[in-house]
Formats: sequence, C-alpha cells, structure tokens
Amino acid sequence: MNAAAEIGVIGGSGLYALLENAEEVEVSTPYGPPSDAVTVAQVGDRRVAFLPRHGRDHRFPPHKIPYRANLWALRALGVRQIVAPCAVGGLRPELGPGTFVVPDQLIDRTSGRAQTFYDEGAVHVSFADPYCPAGRAVLLEAAGDVDPVDGGTMVVVEGPRFSTRAESRWFTSIGGAVVNMTGHPEAVLARELALCYSAIALVTDLDAGVEGDQGVTHEEVFRVFGENTERLRGVLLDAVTKLPAVRECPCVTALDGIKLPFALP
Repeated sequence: MNAAAEIGVIGGSGLYALLENAEEVEVSTPYGPPSDAVTVAQVGDRRVAFLPRHGRDHRFPPHKIPYRANLWALRALGVRQIVAPCAVGGLRPELGPGTFVVPDQLIDRTSGRAQTFYDEGAVHVSFADPYCPAGRAVLLEAAGDVDPVDGGTMVVVEGPRFSTRAESRWFTSIGGAVVNMTGHPEAVLARELALCYSAIALVTDLDAGVEGDQGVTHEEVFRVFGENTERLRGVLLDAVTKLPAVRECPCVTALDGIKLPFALP
C-alpha cells in the first residue's frame, strides 16, 4: 500500500494539519470512520500518518471522539508508533501557559467512554506505565529548545466543561501536574494494539483552582495554542525522524501470552 506509514501523529485542538505534499487516505474500521481522513507523507526517511483528533473542523467534542476507530485506522495503515500532542491546563503555578510537558503518568477521571477493544473475552494489558519510554526520550530530545518538563501526571477529565476550582485543587492534591480531556482512552487503546504511544502536552492556561480570579476560557486555550503551534509543529517533525526504527520497549510485548478474541489489523 502506497499510503502505508510507520509513525502516526494525532493532532489536538488547534493542530489540524501537519504534513506537506501529503496523500489523503480514507480508512474504514469495525468501529466506524475515524475523526477525519488520514494524511500520509514522507518526513525525512520515515512515512508519517497524521490524523486530527477532533476532525479538521473540530466537530468532535472530547467525549464524542471516535477513539477506537482512530487507533484502529492508524494501525491498519501500518503505524506502530504514535506521537500525541495535546492542549492541557496547568495544575501547578510553575506550569504556566506556553510550557511543554512530556507526561509519564495518567489518571483517568472520564466516564461513559468506550475504552477497550475487548468487549468480549478477558483481555488485561499492563498499563502501569502508560507512555512509551523510548518515545518519551525522543520527545524530550526533540523539544530541547523549548525546555520541556520531563514527567508529570496528566489527569484526564470527561469534559467538555472545564474543572471547578475544587476539582482542580483536588487534582493537584492527588499528584496531578496537568489536566486534559482527550488523553484517555487514547493511551490505553494504543497499548491494547501494542502501539508505542507518547504524549507531549502544551499548557494553555492555569486551571481554575490554581490561577485565582478568572477561570479557564475556551478563547484563552485556543489563543495560547495558536501562539505556540509553529513551535509544536517543529518539535513533532523533528521527533518523527528520531523515533527508533526497531522498537525495543514494553509496548511491543504488551500482548505477549494473551489469546486475542480477534485478529489485529
């Protein structure tokens, strides 16, 4: 397949295109269509697929994103490593707007989302460390010029509303560094398909319980993301060329010894 790719990028709010001279590919999945057509192009010596998480017109709110279709479509195209940029709120004063964070942990506070491919049969994958260590290392290197924060727990909430002050203070008290609406179930679905998955988070605001007088606004989030889009795009295009050609990480063996109820794409 000419459109086959080995690396995928799932773009978040404000990042609806990434690749130049890209081929657009429609992919069907058992879970319906993905958020949008996938675009595939050559970046250096790597084939890269890009998928806008919310759709190019941002038509999918976080709780309605077809996460299973998105991950399935990328794997069906040959993708085995995923880089996932996202917008987040900072839960600590030092994590202000414009800060880049490469998280190493996740707390799920969503509800009602389809968060597994295995609705039949008992399939339990290890998820103690939700992000690929090799991918995290590459993102930290690629983001060196923007001084990224190495590690931190991303709290994922249901949305689409922002947190109350009490909620954001609670998230901080349980160890959260940033808060987001899309990091789950995306990360665990990737693990269930034995995909490497690494996130890079751009802080667009201080969350309600941190910043004082004014709560988070939709306009503020998109303004800060827009101001940092080119920096983020540069990090992503550098990272995809540096991901290891041979995967030697726990993500590869996530399904070893597990009898799957269906064949993977």
